[in-house]
Amino acid sequence: MLPDRRHQLILRVLRTDGPTAVASLAEKVGASQATIRRDLVQLEDEGLLKRVYGGAAPVVGEDDPFADVASVRTEAKDALAAWCATLVRDGETVLLDIGTTAHRVARHLRGRSLTVITSSLAVYEELQDDKGVQLIMLGGVVRRDYRSLVGFLTEDNLRQIHADRLFLGTSGIRPDGQVLDTTAVEVPVKRAMIAASTQVVLLADAGKFPGTGMARVCGPEELDIVVTNAPAHDRTCGRLREAGVEVVEV
Repeated sequence: MLPDRRHQLILRVLRTDGPTAVASLAEKVGASQATIRRDLVQLEDEGLLKRVYGGAAPVVGEDDPFADVASVRTEAKDALAAWCATLVRDGETVLLDIGTTAHRVARHLRGRSLTVITSSLAVYEELQDDKGVQLIMLGGVVRRDYRSLVGFLTEDNLRQIHADRLFLGTSGIRPDGQVLDTTAVEVPVKRAMIAASTQVVLLADAGKFPGTGMARVCGPEELDIVVTNAPAHDRTCGRLREAGVEVVEV
């Protein structure tokens, strides 16, 4: 593997997982630990990461909220993502929302014979070199802070496609089952994704209960499955089940 490609993979792992040991980086990148250590020295000299005892950590600036969120509740998010990947059948068309949990779903879909459609630049980075996945990027205006594409072009693209299932992210779920988002500009894209999909699977770790956010995305009647990690919020999960939503506690 060329050094530039290896460096990209190292930085991708750090952005997603936060501080990572050399041994883990070597396994994920497919290089020796000695090679990884040399890479870390070079990348630190270039100001792209910070070496720590036994490994490296991402350089997270105030303008990188994606990396900030990616380092929170990582084990829970990965468990949800792994379970979601088991829903997917080869040959399906899968729509992946933005966000750190949806990005982890993409990681678990690597090597599958699928079509993946997304507005997430993080998902694109994860799957761009996977020859088994037909990867379709939606158009739109780049939101660099959140590594996403938004706007009327994104929404128009979504009206032209159909997906077997959508893995949808959220800022939170209210006790009455309303799905919220903190960023209004993302809401029309999420609604267009829901309209384009046969099945809607909401990804919500326990930290999303009770929900916060200024903008309503949808009600519980537009969801098919909510995947969370126990212990979930009893009142909210009760309302979701009343609306016919399957609540899966991973």
